[in-house]
Amino acid sequence: MSVGSKLAIRVSLALAVFGALLFIPAGSLRFWQGWIFLMIWFVPGLAVMAYFYKHDRQFVERRSELKETVREQKLIMRFLYVIYLIAFLLPGLDHRFGWSHPALWLTVLSQVVVFGSYMLVILVMKANRFASRTIQVEPGQTVISTGPYRILRHPMYLGISVMVAFTPFALGSYFALPAFILVIPFIVLRLLNEEKVLRQELPGYGEYCLRTRFRLVPFVW
Repeated sequence: MSVGSKLAIRVSLALAVFGALLFIPAGSLRFWQGWIFLMIWFVPGLAVMAYFYKHDRQFVERRSELKETVREQKLIMRFLYVIYLIAFLLPGLDHRFGWSHPALWLTVLSQVVVFGSYMLVILVMKANRFASRTIQVEPGQTVISTGPYRILRHPMYLGISVMVAFTPFALGSYFALPAFILVIPFIVLRLLNEEKVLRQELPGYGEYCLRTRFRLVPFVW
């Protein structure tokens, strides 16, 4: 199967799964926050993947790989998948039963923040063509220290963490916040294990860490 066919199938499946997680618990298609969230995720995502499919198909192949090879990462991802599943079920249930009612301005602001965080993730992908979904060092891979990597060692995780923190509000739910926040400690564990792998296997990464002090939060950590 071609890279394009695999990409089309995975995008279609992802859209179907996300839609089901949001709208089946909501019991209605009138969950407008869910529609906007799907647009924020999939419209820019499709445009970016189309761009990389044209200009860098190897990057698309890397982003399509989901099977972790590092034992610790396999365990972390199992927990993350379960937490994500629970977290994305809650906003729809909240919408159906009316457990919480965030102000409209907070929902709209959070949607803007989620979109902005996603743009940061896309910027990171543009700067680092080795930014795969799995933790591994590939032949020919080099240390990236330009763009957002001049400030942080893991700018993609920053974008994902901010996105995760604001997603429940973007979906109109206070009730789902604890589940989404629980994702962030596992992102930190993933980050720390990734650094261990990179220090061992990627030439020059240790020196890069000495030059770039902060891992996830500028001027903090």
